[in-house]
Amino acid sequence: MKTKMGITASMVAAAVLLGLGGCGDMSTRDKDTAIGAGVGAVGGAVLTGGSAIGTVGGAAVGGIIGNQVGKQR
Repeated sequence: MKTKMGITASMVAAAVLLGLGGCGDMSTRDKDTAIGAGVGAVGGAVLTGGSAIGTVGGAAVGGIIGNQVGKQR
């Protein structure tokens, strides 16, 4: 089970990194928000065993944190 979860988290992380490749014209704050949402989604999925609610909740919390971090710069 741990191997399956590790592979899934790695696939999600790879998809997030590839998706961020198209963010060249985004502001720093927008990038921080997107990165926070991606990291939060992976964290939420890992902590809740792949639950959709945990993934979406993690993405929301991560996006908010990333947005606020970007605001301070």
